[in-house]
Amino acid sequence: MPTPANDAPLEVACPQCSKPVVWSPESAYRPFCSKRCQLLDLGAWAEESHRISGESAMDEADLDALLAQADRDAPLS
Repeated sequence: MPTPANDAPLEVACPQCSKPVVWSPESAYRPFCSKRCQLLDLGAWAEESHRISGESAMDEADLDALLAQADRDAPLS
């Protein structure tokens, strides 16, 4: 038999403002509490304020060299 604690909806903190958000299909902006917080977070990613740590897989010079090599190796038709 489920306990009352198991019946309680899961609450998470909004990543933007830390306001509690009920994790359910009715929470349209989850994990955010509102459209505003969702858009603020999206803007931070777009401005590169948020980023995934680690080195880039390839820098621009490596990409240019790879494309030049592919052009040289491409068969002529």
